[in-house]
Amino acid sequence: MIRIIFKNLEESELAKEAVFDQLQGTLDRFPDLINHKLTFTLSMDNSQFKPGPDLFTVKLIINGKKYGGVILEKSAMNLYSALSDLSEHTLERLNRFGDKQRIKNRNQARKISKKQIKEEGENYEENSL
Repeated sequence: MIRIIFKNLEESELAKEAVFDQLQGTLDRFPDLINHKLTFTLSMDNSQFKPGPDLFTVKLIINGKKYGGVILEKSAMNLYSALSDLSEHTLERLNRFGDKQRIKNRNQARKISKKQIKEEGENYEENSL
């Protein structure tokens, strides 16, 4: 499920389309994301009291079983470049997330095999006596 929230920004079909376009490549690469809840918050920081140009921020929160707890936020001078930065960083983060899981599984398998080897060694010593 994909949810788009507009904060301090008028709701726009063009912005929604841009989010879906940027997200499509990520969904193609990580099909498990279809079962997750993705929340995009598009906002604009514009203050009368702070001098300078407007700053657009895009925040992504992923809730789900496999990639749950991933929170990313990117800011830029325009909304589309912030979306592009977020898309690139999302790919990196999800790849790293998968690598961490793979490393945990590998380490756990090594511990089990070491334990089995140790038990077999003890059994061998008992049988040889």
